[in-house]
Amino acid sequence: MGDNNQLRDVFDAIADPTRRQLIRLLAEAEELPLHELTAQFEMGRTAVSKHLTILKEAGLVLDRKVGRETRFRLNASPLREIQDWVAFYNKFWSANMLRLNQLLEEEEE
Repeated sequence: MGDNNQLRDVFDAIADPTRRQLIRLLAEAEELPLHELTAQFEMGRTAVSKHLTILKEAGLVLDRKVGRETRFRLNASPLREIQDWVAFYNKFWSANMLRLNQLLEEEEE
């Protein structure tokens, strides 16, 4: 975990498909209230709220109160950790594929 304010690992937070869908929904909107997010799932408000809490603990979601309503928005900066991890393995596989291709070309000669 890169940031000391994070209580939960970002990889752990995005491991669940429901949480990934919540991230997608929040990425497509500036801000969404809990009831609109809940309407996108076949689960209750409490279950969606628990998923949002996990995302919030990982620093991926920010919330604010507007009257009696809680509105959520995406904080994508913690996803950089995942992007960096994937980029490393992208380079790894590209280099290995290049070597494999070179070996196959040498064998053909």
